Amino acid sequence: MTVKRRYESAHRQEQARLTRRAILDAAAVLFVDPGYAATPLTAIAAKAGVAIQTVYKVFGSKQALLSALVDVTVAGDDEPVALPDRQFVADIRALSDPRAMLTRYAQHLAETHARMVHVMLALAGAATADPDAAAIWRKHLDQRRQGMTMFAADLAATGRLRPEHTIETAADVLWLAMDVRNYDWLVRQRGWTPEQFQHWYVDTVAATLLPPAA
Repeated sequence: MTVKRRYESAHRQEQARLTRRAILDAAAVLFVDPGYAATPLTAIAAKAGVAIQTVYKVFGSKQALLSALVDVTVAGDDEPVALPDRQFVADIRALSDPRAMLTRYAQHLAETHARMVHVMLALAGAATADPDAAAIWRKHLDQRRQGMTMFAADLAATGRLRPEHTIETAADVLWLAMDVRNYDWLVRQRGWTPEQFQHWYVDTVAATLLPPAA
């Protein structure tokens, strides 16, 4: 009986995970087109193939669903691992050369932007008119700023920042350069390759923050 209960519990957990994923996938499509404001939760439920009560049970509200979608889209998964604890951060911190650190981050950035550009642009657009979306967009901007302040501190620890830059001003530069709208303009609209975007990011940020190469 114990084995059976464990099996049933594992099965329920897997079903709950799949249901949550289906709802998030539906939201990722419909919040982009026709858009957040134009998409009722009933439409999300229908596309996900679940009852509307299930959507409310899993997420509680439309705003909470949008917030969860942004978090999952940025992270790339639904695992309870904070971004500062993820592998790409450890990879960056294992490096001692600031340009190499920027190069590793650029790789992560291009991968992340390719995954999240549609959702984040939809969120930015919705934030101009919807208070709930605006609050989530503001939260996203604040989290970006916190992450880039951490990155700026790691770069400063190498002792290679240009003398006119503090951690705060370096974080400003990093925060601006990593904006998803840069990726949208250069890659999606102008046809750059992700590799060209990465080179642009590294060259631009290094030219601003680091002394000229010897």
